[in-house]
Amino acid sequence: MELEPQKMKRKHFNDEEKAFQWYLKSAEGGNITGQKILGDCYHNGIETTKDEEKAFQWYLKSAEGGNITGQKILGDCYHNGIGTTKDEEKAFQWYLKSAEGGNNYAQTLLENYYEIKKTKDEEKIFHRYLKSAKEGNADGQNKLGYCYLLGIGTTKDDENAFRWYIKSAEEGNSGGQYSLANCYFYGIDTTKDEKKALR
Repeated sequence: MELEPQKMKRKHFNDEEKAFQWYLKSAEGGNITGQKILGDCYHNGIETTKDEEKAFQWYLKSAEGGNITGQKILGDCYHNGIGTTKDEEKAFQWYLKSAEGGNNYAQTLLENYYEIKKTKDEEKIFHRYLKSAKEGNADGQNKLGYCYLLGIGTTKDDENAFRWYIKSAEEGNSGGQYSLANCYFYGIDTTKDEKKALR
């Protein structure tokens, strides 16, 4: 019995295993977006075994090929030691490359990075942002979320990052709104929801 074209289409698009195989082919063929998505698959264990080292390798290929999102994520890998040795200098270089390519999230990370580097005391920075956030400062709330997201001066905590991004976004802070959109887009302590991210 033949499937109707519409049912066939739905069946193919809902098949994550096939999607993974095609991303793999695309990545192996040199497609930088496919390489970044394959990195996501290995990082999150989507239709494959979770493997941070393989995720890192695919993010690296994507970043070296010029994918600005791959460059930002590679910066995260170096910053947090995901699939590689923690290296702040390399993290900074990849954030910079991504920001220069136009990645707004990397630009925000870079601004915060410069401020932290100037202070040279992550705990002091964290407590300054915490005080500011508790006083209702929307920019401080966004920056506090950033500290929790990357574990700067405190324990890495996606739940607290998400909570402070919401507060900042609701206060009308454009940085907080962008950070919150990224949480929805990448599924950081919330269900991945690209529609909410693009609102």
